[in-house]
Amino acid sequence: MKKILIMGLPGSGKTYLAQALKKYLETNGTRKDYGESFTGFNAQVNWFNADEVRKKYNDWDFSNEGRIRQSLRMAQFALEAGGDYVICDFVAPLVEMRNNFKADWTIWMDTIDAGRYDDTNKAFVPPTLYDFRVPEKDCEKWAEFIGNHIIEDRRRPTFDWQKETVQMLGRWQPWHEGHRALFERAIAKTGQVVIQIRDCQGWQGSNPFAIEQVKFNIKRDLDPLFQGQYEIQVVPNITNITYGRDVGYKIEQETFDKTITDISATKIREKMGLT
Repeated sequence: MKKILIMGLPGSGKTYLAQALKKYLETNGTRKDYGESFTGFNAQVNWFNADEVRKKYNDWDFSNEGRIRQSLRMAQFALEAGGDYVICDFVAPLVEMRNNFKADWTIWMDTIDAGRYDDTNKAFVPPTLYDFRVPEKDCEKWAEFIGNHIIEDRRRPTFDWQKETVQMLGRWQPWHEGHRALFERAIAKTGQVVIQIRDCQGWQGSNPFAIEQVKFNIKRDLDPLFQGQYEIQVVPNITNITYGRDVGYKIEQETFDKTITDISATKIREKMGLT
């Protein structure tokens, strides 16, 4: 299931695009993408509108706390929806709200300079991380454009959870060429890798990048070449890995030449003025 967030100011056209995109994905995103045995079945697309969700819970609190609560609620709805795709359209003015949702695809409706509510205009932080920026209210046109990209992405190789897989665990603050070299060694072993991000933002003051920024940096480097061959997971701040008897997997250290080992995330952060 892929989560699609359509965000933007009130009146920017989020709901109209959500309706058009839902219809396009249902009509064109058939399950034949997953194997000939499914040919002819339309993709299942669920859609949640923020106003409808607020109405369901009778929660019209637009304070920062209320907005965060709404984002967590929308994220939970999306997580439990199932199907092939789930679309959620809501303003999501705060960066924390977008991080809570953890979208696979983020669509920013950048069609107006201001909405009808002054408090929302003041709270709204334009996104810097998004997959599509929609500059006009031509929903049919953009539904087709975005839908084609999303469907094509589903046709790429898919991660096989039962296939032998290499694990990479780290902070990736930030992801750099040394990490890319390690990834290439890892992918050569089994053909797929799970990249785990330790959830330690702010820990010891040396982790300035938020989880979503870390994900973005990794995807920017690895896509589209390795799409479908890796998964990104957020895990607790793991500091020890313990095992007992031989349990069927290896713990290996890779060695590189000086050009790679001299790459330092600390020095990169210093150059960026982040430490």
